[in-house]
Amino acid sequence: MMYARRWAQTWLATGLLWFLVAIALAPSNKLYQQGLVLFLWLPTLVLLWSARGALVDLWRAQRALCLSVFLLLLWSAVSLSWASAEDAGREFKRLLYVAFFLLFFPLLASASLSRLIQLLQWGGIGLGVAALVSIVQFYGVQGHPWVARLSGIGEISHPILGAYVMGAAIVWMLHWPPQQRWFQVLWALSLLCLGAFLVLCQSRGAALAVLISLVAMPLWCRDRRSCVIAGATVVAAILGFVTMYSLIMSRGSSYRPEIFEVSLQMIALHPWTGLGLGAFYRVLAVGQQFDHTHNMFTHIAIELGIPGMLLWLGVWLCVLREIWRARSTDFGKGLIGLWLFSTLAMQFDAASLTDTPRAEWFISWLPVGLAMALVWVHARRPGCDKISGSN
Repeated sequence: MMYARRWAQTWLATGLLWFLVAIALAPSNKLYQQGLVLFLWLPTLVLLWSARGALVDLWRAQRALCLSVFLLLLWSAVSLSWASAEDAGREFKRLLYVAFFLLFFPLLASASLSRLIQLLQWGGIGLGVAALVSIVQFYGVQGHPWVARLSGIGEISHPILGAYVMGAAIVWMLHWPPQQRWFQVLWALSLLCLGAFLVLCQSRGAALAVLISLVAMPLWCRDRRSCVIAGATVVAAILGFVTMYSLIMSRGSSYRPEIFEVSLQMIALHPWTGLGLGAFYRVLAVGQQFDHTHNMFTHIAIELGIPGMLLWLGVWLCVLREIWRARSTDFGKGLIGLWLFSTLAMQFDAASLTDTPRAEWFISWLPVGLAMALVWVHARRPGCDKISGSN
């Protein structure tokens, strides 16, 4: 099988690392997208035919998830017929990007899930380097005061979305610690940088999502280490709240209730069809214009109508079902944490489902793709790592 050969797996591994790390370290978004074409979309397309047997296994093992994703993408494509998007062809191409991104993960994970975990560990370390560079550049080189909200480098320059990327990395890094001593040192230093980035961004939504995800960690991990992490998280949260109380409370609710109320009114105008995929809209609330609804589900409902929102909810619940089936493995436990973090993060700001890969994909399509890698836990294929829990 060509997709399982060493050169193919190296190509695919490079694609995942590029997706995870180059979002911050690539000199420009254009280069980041070009790298994804070269290292992620292209190898998936080239290797797809040789992996047709694996795709059959994917369909058999995760039929509900595959069907829900297909129906969501199909409804999104159909909505282009009434959408006011400037370039319908571009929007359709983005749907293909999503499909190939999701098919990428079963191909990559065919070697072993432990290798996929290791790649995510290295991705977290790379993001830790990006966090350190961001802090040094923003506060040291540019001379911003420490009370200013951190703006990171590359595509993590938005304080909220950048915090979501780093928050996701914190969650998966804490669930998947390495075993080698030298690797543990890099892992710990990276976590410190990621945590500092999260705090300095002052994103309350991201911080709350991380807090709840880590405090709840003993519910599915059920070991002493997860209890220690949960306890340390509570202590850190209390100290952070006391130290940064004025900064935390100064922005109030950031108009989120008012934006949500107006978003519901907008949904009621086109409840069944929505505005169509890629349609331009603005949310007018409290005398201000906002680019989106600051909530993934209401954003989808405005674009794709209530049917589109229900289809996305179906995808998300199917992801949870697949993850829950693998809850006895280390990989499954880490995905439960990432799923919970992503679910909470979606409520506060993320509003981009089918745009080109960006920070929002870390809390939307990345968990879906990783859940599709679980096909190797369920499928009975000789020579495959079915329940890989070592890392």
